[in-house]
Amino acid sequence: MAGEATSKGDILNLAGKVAVVTGAGQGIGRQIAEHLAAHGAKVAVNDYFADRAEEAASELTARYGSGMAAPFQADVSDAASVLAMEAAIRERLGPAEILVNNAGNAGPGEITLGSRPFWEEDPAEWDRWMKVNLFGVLNCCRAFAPAMVESRRGSIITIISDAARVGEARLEAYSAAKAGAAGFMRALARSLGRYTVRANCVSIGTIRTPVNADSDPDYLKTLVSKYVLRRLGEPDEVANMVLFLASDAAGWTTGQTYPVNGGYSFSM
Repeated sequence: MAGEATSKGDILNLAGKVAVVTGAGQGIGRQIAEHLAAHGAKVAVNDYFADRAEEAASELTARYGSGMAAPFQADVSDAASVLAMEAAIRERLGPAEILVNNAGNAGPGEITLGSRPFWEEDPAEWDRWMKVNLFGVLNCCRAFAPAMVESRRGSIITIISDAARVGEARLEAYSAAKAGAAGFMRALARSLGRYTVRANCVSIGTIRTPVNADSDPDYLKTLVSKYVLRRLGEPDEVANMVLFLASDAAGWTTGQTYPVNGGYSFSM
């Protein structure tokens, strides 16, 4: 869906709207930012790493024009950092009408998956997963919802994982954090509905991103065998769903979770 911003006749048109995408410096987040900008939104590109945010925003500006994107460094797990980011975005681009909670995994640093059983883990290890995947979502919604409530319009989309829906052995803390985010979004949808603000989730399977680009081929072959559609997902396939939920095409859709997972959740 990349290309020039679409005309106002397009039901996916986002012209005049400001969108915030967390964790947008690479992978899925970067593609989501691309999709939203391609359909006319001004995009606030957030990332924990300032250089990633700057590179992604620069690319969008070059493609869609001056003022169509700007970088904002912030740690979503830090409430004060998120509030400062919201104020900076509002001053530079305007109040956000779209929030995409995409930042996930375990935050910055090396990630070791399934190294040992849950009951052998130190509780301190759980913090990384909870802070980004659950508290990061709470922090961002708390910061950006007030402007949406005031304007009585907006769409909040949180990227969760099929680990939240079916569970993943040795990813218990991650599964719990994502499931918590999904439950929070359903509750938030009820609270925001009277203000015409929508809140939904997109639940994803394994997507081809820089995180798994160098994975062992035999491991990927085993992983893909669990999917009805025998391949990994692509970032633009997630971005397509996010674009729909961000747009007026999904104007009567809230409190829902939409899977983009190659059939994983029903193939087990």
